[in-house]
Amino acid sequence: MRIALVGCGAVTQAVYVPLLSRRRDLFEVSAVCDLSRTLADAVGERLGAARRYTAVADMLADGDFEAVVVLASGSHGETVRQALAAGYAVLCEKPLALTRAEVAALPEGRLMVAYMKQYDPAVRRAEEVLAELGGPEVIRAVEVTVLHPSGESQLAFANLTQAGDVDAGLLASLRAAERDLVSRALGEEAPEQVRNLYGVALGSICHDLSLMRRFTGSPAEISHVEMWGPGPGSIEISGALPVRGRFSIRWHYLEDYPAYRETVAIHHDKGSLELVFPSPYLMNAPTTLTVVSGGESRTHWREVTEAFEIQLAAFHAYVNDGKPPLTDAGGGLEDIVTAQRIAARYAVQHGLPLGGESA
Repeated sequence: MRIALVGCGAVTQAVYVPLLSRRRDLFEVSAVCDLSRTLADAVGERLGAARRYTAVADMLADGDFEAVVVLASGSHGETVRQALAAGYAVLCEKPLALTRAEVAALPEGRLMVAYMKQYDPAVRRAEEVLAELGGPEVIRAVEVTVLHPSGESQLAFANLTQAGDVDAGLLASLRAAERDLVSRALGEEAPEQVRNLYGVALGSICHDLSLMRRFTGSPAEISHVEMWGPGPGSIEISGALPVRGRFSIRWHYLEDYPAYRETVAIHHDKGSLELVFPSPYLMNAPTTLTVVSGGESRTHWREVTEAFEIQLAAFHAYVNDGKPPLTDAGGGLEDIVTAQRIAARYAVQHGLPLGGESA
């Protein structure tokens, strides 16, 4: 299947380039696009893509591919809209967009939102075990802890090509446009701490929201949200699950922490399931599933098949065989709505101004 890549930054270089290089049985990269010609050339060279662009519209107009993989930073709504309108299938990295309006503006088409942890073999095994136990009806609680070091430290091993050739005025206009989108989501008067919370919810915590959608469905209620600490700091979110039980998420940005670590524990009537995720940038590092049942019986399960690679194969099966993705536009929208509810709860608790969609 011939594909085009939009965005040639960190996740593209560290993850998608090596995976697409070894899955040439499924994909041929026909074109790449990035605001930086330096990055487009670097990724195009590694993947053998002769056609390299700095404008999405030009790439879409030239065509000669079947699908577009959107990996750029920021909101993906407008790029996805253009690609779907041009008739291409789309794989879009999370988040799908920053506003509900962007999702509502998308035309009909084949769209898969990329939440690679949903395709992790340990997650799929946990889904099977939970279904055997009785599904969401037996869940007492879902407890999530994320220890998040700096992106630079997580990617120090990757020897990334850096971009220094993008016009400063263009970057400033793009940042202003993204801030405007966040204002549409949260209101013009939303303070920085609410905006930062929304950014973390859609940029990182959304992975945990996507897992909850698989295990239980999106939260029925956001009861409590708190933030503390310097920089992105620490975030605590809790509330009710849609069928039974409650959830809690504790997310900590620890710049000097030695390695990313994410733990998702599902406590149910007969025991617990615990998933421990390594850094997403370490290819084929296994997620560990521990199943605890009556009498302190413990079973550990892991597999080194890469979740990103399974996700790419799932996109291929979606486009060619019609096999539905685990997250479509509806699932992407659910996570945007939940992130807005998180921001709204925090604003209400602290008497902060809020408007836009989240009001």
